[in-house]
This record gives sequence, C-alpha cells and structure tokens, in this order.
Amino acid sequence: MENSNVYEKPVTLKNILKFAIPTIAMTVFMSFYTMVDGLFVSNLIGTNALSAINLTAPIIQLVTAISTMLATGGSAVIMKKMGEQKTDEAKEDFTFLILVNVIVGVVMCTVGYLAMDHIFAGMNLSADVEGYCVEYLSRYLVFTVPILLMNNFTLYMIASEKANLSLVCSVTGGVLNMVLDYVFIAGFDMGISGAAIATGLGYSVTAVVGVFVFSRKKSLLHFKKPVSRFKVLANAATNGCSEMATALVTGIITMMFNWTMLHYVGEDGVAAVTIIMYVLMFASSLYTGYSYGVAPMLSYYYGEQNHEKLKKMVAVSMRVIAGISLVTVAASFLLTRPLVSVFARPDNPVYDLAVTGNRICTIALLFIGFNIFASGMFTALSNGIVSAVLAFSRSFVFMLITMIVLPIILGVNGIWLATPAAELMALALSVFMFLKYRKRYGY
Repeated sequence: MENSNVYEKPVTLKNILKFAIPTIAMTVFMSFYTMVDGLFVSNLIGTNALSAINLTAPIIQLVTAISTMLATGGSAVIMKKMGEQKTDEAKEDFTFLILVNVIVGVVMCTVGYLAMDHIFAGMNLSADVEGYCVEYLSRYLVFTVPILLMNNFTLYMIASEKANLSLVCSVTGGVLNMVLDYVFIAGFDMGISGAAIATGLGYSVTAVVGVFVFSRKKSLLHFKKPVSRFKVLANAATNGCSEMATALVTGIITMMFNWTMLHYVGEDGVAAVTIIMYVLMFASSLYTGYSYGVAPMLSYYYGEQNHEKLKKMVAVSMRVIAGISLVTVAASFLLTRPLVSVFARPDNPVYDLAVTGNRICTIALLFIGFNIFASGMFTALSNGIVSAVLAFSRSFVFMLITMIVLPIILGVNGIWLATPAAELMALALSVFMFLKYRKRYGY
C-alpha cells in the first residue's frame, strides 16, 4: 500500500494547490472547448446548426446532470469510507456505482431515441433546424455510456491521486474533439453529425483510459467484485443531487435569459447573453475546479474526524477563493472589449450591448466563488441537503426573483444586474449555513 498519500501530508497552500491545480486546469479546459465547439459549428455549418446545438442542450444537460450526481455523490461516499479505513468496502461500492452508471446510460440512450422525434416535433421549429436537432442528438446519444463514465472516472482519478492523468485525458479528449470537428465537418463534409461524433469521441478518451487504470490492483481505488448495497446508491444520489440540480437549472435559466432578452432587446440581446455566459462560465470553472479538487480531502478528513486539518483546509480555501475572485474581476473589467470582439465586431450592435453587460455582470465574480465552494464543501461533508438548498436557491430561486423584478424596474440593465444580485443573496445564505453548521463539523 502506498502510504505516502496526499491525505497524510500537512495541510499547506502548496499541498492543496498540488492537488487542486490539475482539476482547475481541467474544468477551465472543458469550458474552453465548449466555446471552440460553438465557433466551429457556427463558422463551418451556419447559425441554424448552432441554434440546433443550443436546442438539444437541455436533453444533453440531463445526461450530464445524472452522471454528475452519481459522480460527485459517489466520490464523497467512497472517500469518506477510505478515511474511515474501510478500503475494501469502498472498492466494492466504487465498482457497484460504475456498473449502475453503465445501466443508467443504456436506459437513457434508449429512452432518448424513442422520445427524440416527439420532443422536436412539438417545438414548431423550421424543417431545417428540426433536421439538425434530430441529426445531432441521434449521433450524440450513441455516446451516452462513455459520457457517464467520463464524468465518473474524472472525479475518481482525482480522488485516487491521479489528477494529472485526469488532466491529460481531458486535454487529449478536447484536442481530439477540435481536430475531428475540423476533419469531419470541413474534410468529410459530415455536417452537424460530424460535430456530434467528434464530441462523443473526445469524451470517450477518459472513459477508455479509466477502464484500464481502475482495472489495475496498484491503483488506490480499483475494481473489485461489486456488492450491491442500495443504501450506498441512495446516499450517492441524495448527496450529489445538489450538483444535479445545478446542471439542470443552468439549462432552465439560460432559456429564461434568452426569453427576457428577446422581449427587451431582440435577437442581438441573445447573442450578447451568449458571449457573457461564456465569460462567466470560464471564470466559474476556476472555482468549480478548485472545489472538485479539494472535495476528496474534505471528505477524507471528515471521515477521519481530523478537525484540525479540516479547519485549516477551509481557512486556506477561503483565502485562495478571495484571491481568485479579485484577479478574475480585474481581468474581466480590463479585458471586456478584447473578449467581446472575439465573438462580435465593434460595428455590430451586439458589441456595445455585450460590453455594457459584461461590465455589470463582472460584479457577480466577487461572490460566485464563495457560493460554489460552500455548496461543494457540504457535499464533501456528506450533507447533501444543505448543499442542495444552497445550490438550488443560488441557481434557481434567487435568479428567478431577480430576473423577473429587476428588468421591470431597470430595463435591460436589470437583466445584467440579475446575476450579481442573485449571487449576493446566495452569499448571505452561504454565510448563514456556514456559521450554523460550524460546530457540528468542527471546521
């Protein structure tokens, strides 16, 4: 047994960052290649194809949401058992949860195929866009199982101290996706189905590597004859439900943003929103990456009942997040014009809208990091309920309130202010929960 593991080392900024940086790099990279995908499709096929990808997003978000729920919830349950020194039990549960993912993937793929035509037929789309939707989704669904496995193996690699391998897989997958996008769309003229297959193959890299890595007995976590403990599945599901809610709600809020913008500004507004969403997504990925990176350590120390390390971990994390927040706010303010000009030319009406919008939305970056960390921390401490309350209030309840109220009072600027206002309300709730549970967990 390799016992020089990171969980035994002292909690210092250097050790934490060594653990978290590959994860941060990975989440930033994943958000980056969502953007590149969009640029390829809109430039090589056209905006109708881009709309189609946008319209299939809620269905794809559902696949992501379920795999994220099983992955984040499962990782917390399993690392807590590792901290309690129940290593064999942890490995049996790990294998069982991976099998559950495969079964869920097969079911979702089948249901997707059966429901697909009905879903798009009911949307009153032009024949062109509807054709694109069905073509894209039918290719994408083929990869449901690899996508579920990718999300799981990514987190389990991080938990079993293979964060660098996880990063290599993500980068390889991303680069493969970009290269194949070009080869399939421009070279083989495969249109939007080429884009879907490129994405699916890119995602499959981690899934394939994970199967090999976790089959080896040398790995901290590895496959073992599974034992079906349904209590473990229930714990993983309830624990990860906040992450699932976040993934689902993101889709709903994006649709609301688009409707509100169409109502107040028209289609230029939707394009401006898309640009700002990319900027916010890019910045948020830094915090998500950090929270995912430190979560296994929090779960492990909690399982071990090591309050001193837990306390130090939380204190250092607060400082790291405050630092990242200040840097991202400054960068976003200074780089607003160059960032926007990547997507829209200065003579385009979208440009001025997006510049103003980005400057207002940037304020949200002061609060987002703390909110993401608070929700992630409670998941890591196996308190899925508090985590879900935080995540759901932040990404849905508060956003809904601010999106409805502020535009009525302030017009277009109210739409931009909705995000910072919702994040500020969420921060107040995070601080309240943080103080309320301080004694129970001893952080």
